Amino acid sequence: MKTLLRKLFWFILHHFEKGDEPFMYKTSNRVILIVVGLLFLALSLIVIFFSKYMDGYGYLIPSTIFFLVGFVCNVIGLLGTDRAVAKIWGSR
Repeated sequence: MKTLLRKLFWFILHHFEKGDEPFMYKTSNRVILIVVGLLFLALSLIVIFFSKYMDGYGYLIPSTIFFLVGFVCNVIGLLGTDRAVAKIWGSR
């Protein structure tokens, strides 16, 4: 299943997994990345939930950005290699 999902999201993973420079990875980085991704997804849902009380469509930009950031964080945290997780944190 993980192999199928990695093939499905190759366009996200490829950017973060390429390179051959040394990196520093800690297991806690992956856990924190998944938690941050879940928080961003929850934030996007909260923005959408409370937007029904507003006029206009100004909520679409922040909710879309929060959703995309949360989605990318969770894809990398759950499916990415150690290099991808280290690269998203900026570890060198």
